[in-house]
Amino acid sequence: MEQALAPTQSGDELLVKVGRIAVCYEEFGRRSDETILLIMGLGMQLLGWDENFCRLLADRGFHVIRFDNRDVGLSSKCSGRVNLNAGMLGRTRSAVYDLDDMAGDAAGLLDELGIERAHLVGASMGGMIAQKLAATKADRVLSLCSIMSSSGQRKLSTTPRPQALRILLQPPASTREDFIESAIRTFTVIGSPGFPPDPGRIRERASRSYDRCFYPAGTARQLMAIMASGNRTPELLSIATPTLVIHGRADPLVPSRAGRDVAAAIPDSRLELIDGMGHDLPVELWPHFVDLIESNISRSA
Repeated sequence: MEQALAPTQSGDELLVKVGRIAVCYEEFGRRSDETILLIMGLGMQLLGWDENFCRLLADRGFHVIRFDNRDVGLSSKCSGRVNLNAGMLGRTRSAVYDLDDMAGDAAGLLDELGIERAHLVGASMGGMIAQKLAATKADRVLSLCSIMSSSGQRKLSTTPRPQALRILLQPPASTREDFIESAIRTFTVIGSPGFPPDPGRIRERASRSYDRCFYPAGTARQLMAIMASGNRTPELLSIATPTLVIHGRADPLVPSRAGRDVAAAIPDSRLELIDGMGHDLPVELWPHFVDLIESNISRSA
C-alpha cells in the first residue's frame, strides 16, 4: 500500500488505521446518537456527500460519518495496474482488490471508532459496498439504503447509455482545469434532467477535490474491483435488515431497472423511483432523501 500524501489531521478530517489501510473520515452530530455511515461511489471523495446534506441528517438526531474509500482522497493508495479492457470482457485477474475488501475497510472504520452497529447509506459503488456489509456482517448493520446502485448481475441489461459509458471510460485529466471541465461535462451527461446540475457547484466541488487529492489511478482500480466482484444477488437474498432502494428513473449510467432488480432481490425492501433523477444527488431532493432514510431507519426500531 502507498500511504496517502496527507497529514494525520486536516481540519475536521482525521486518519485512522484500519488494518493496512489508513482511512480518512469526518463526523457530524453527537457520538451518543445512532450512526449513519455514508459510503460514496466510484472515484468520488467524501466531498461527494455534501457537508450540508450531512448536517441535515445530523439535525434529525443522527451521528453521521463520511469517509474516503481506499484509493481516493486522503485514504491509503494501492499499487498495481489494472486492465479495464479485459475487465469489460469478464477477465479480472488484474484486480488488486474487490468490494469485499472495501466493505472490510468500512467495517474496520466502525471498529476503530468503537461503533458496534450503524445505518448504511451508499451511493452507486457505495451502494454495492453497503450491500456487501449488510449481507456479510448483518450483526453490524441496523438498516440499509442503496442509492442508484445495482446487484452486479451481468445478465440483467444495465448497460449505460453510450454517452454515459464514454464519460465513464474517458482518459483522466492532465491538468487542474481539464479535471474541472471534465467534471462539469460528466455531471451534465449523467446528472438529473429534472434537476439540472449547477455548473458553479460542480466546479467548486471539483476544484476542492483536485486540490485535496488528484489520483486517477485509484478510480481505475475501484472500477476493476466492481468488475471482479460479480453478481451479488445470492447475497442480497440473505439480507434481513430494513432496506430502502432509491433510484432515478432518468439514470443514464445505472438504469432504473438495476434499482428494481436490487429491490426485488432483498426481502421486504422498499423501492423509491424518482422522476427526473439521474446519477447524482440533486440539492432539490436532499430533504426527500433525508425523509426516506429516516423512515427506513424507523423500521429498524
